[in-house]
Amino acid sequence: MAGQPTRDDKFSFGLWTVGWRAADPFGEPTRSPLDPVEAVHRLAELGAWGVTFHDDDLIPFGSDDAARERHIERFRVALEATGMVVPMATTNLFAHPVFKDGALTSNDRGIRRFALRKVMRNLDLAAELGARTYVLWGGREGSETDAAKDVRAALDRYREGIDTLCQYVLDQGYDIRLALEPKPNEPRGDILLPTIGHALAFIAQLEHGELVGVNPEVGHEQMAGLNFVHGIGQALWAGKLFHIDLNGQKGPRYDQDLVFGHGDLLSAFFLVDLLEHGGYDGPRHFDYKPPRTETIDGVWASAAANMRTYLLLRERAEAFRADGRVQRAMRRAGLDELAVPTLADGETPADLLADRTAFEDFDPDAAASRDYGFVTLAQLALEHLVGAQA
Repeated sequence: MAGQPTRDDKFSFGLWTVGWRAADPFGEPTRSPLDPVEAVHRLAELGAWGVTFHDDDLIPFGSDDAARERHIERFRVALEATGMVVPMATTNLFAHPVFKDGALTSNDRGIRRFALRKVMRNLDLAAELGARTYVLWGGREGSETDAAKDVRAALDRYREGIDTLCQYVLDQGYDIRLALEPKPNEPRGDILLPTIGHALAFIAQLEHGELVGVNPEVGHEQMAGLNFVHGIGQALWAGKLFHIDLNGQKGPRYDQDLVFGHGDLLSAFFLVDLLEHGGYDGPRHFDYKPPRTETIDGVWASAAANMRTYLLLRERAEAFRADGRVQRAMRRAGLDELAVPTLADGETPADLLADRTAFEDFDPDAAASRDYGFVTLAQLALEHLVGAQA
């Protein structure tokens, strides 16, 4: 069975996850505020490696400079005492009413400038604490009505904002990359850059796109009815998977933020298999919310559940890959053949046209009779997932 989490697993949590007080649009909070210092210590005890934060998670909005420094110093002491790291930081550009029409794309120019300064200030703190990734979730960048936003102008302002932040990182000499976090809706009716694909297309238009990647979240892509594993595969293919948020989701509902694996379990299995065998070496970051029904004990039980689920799925994925029957089924399915270039080394379009075996002498009816055996391969994955092959 899977062991206990270790620092080598690179498991991390946001302060906003375990610190969520469980308020929702229909009910008041069910838990008391959680001190960030306590969160750091408890997560370390559970075996986590890192902790992340929005600026407002650590420093209450509107704090003066002296109060700000006190909050930061307490946090720094906790990190040093536990050996926890800060692999990622981000800025809250969605909670305060000033951001009700967005931050980097607000129709109000003054608000856009305020938002940029807020991010720049927290980039300084992120660099000071050693963060290598800075996530930008545009949760309010969008609209409820198409009458309210010129999308073309909004994307101009979005690009201007991200380019400005990239230039600031370069000017300061920070070893930080920016990661955009796509989401289709909630809290806005429609959010700009709603999916991984939209974000990748946007990055291609940036002045310093080499500094910008994506931070996809399981629930966000599944809210849009998309295949998260495919999205992560494309982000890896593009070299843009800078960070990832793991949680659970049950289809295209509101953003549920369930414990990882407590939604589409089969998708979670294939996701872990991809992360472990696809070249991703970044944090395994859990962006979930402990259920509203739980006391503080349930908060820590849910944090532990995220890590244990990942370890169990990793164990199952390794056994799946090592199974001789799976390897034979993969060959039958043609996965090894898919990795072979369609054109031979040095072959040109003219050479392809001259090859009669590629078309004139090719027998499509015979080729159509091929049995790929995908059902067998999928069943083997399911059996490994549920432990039937143990």
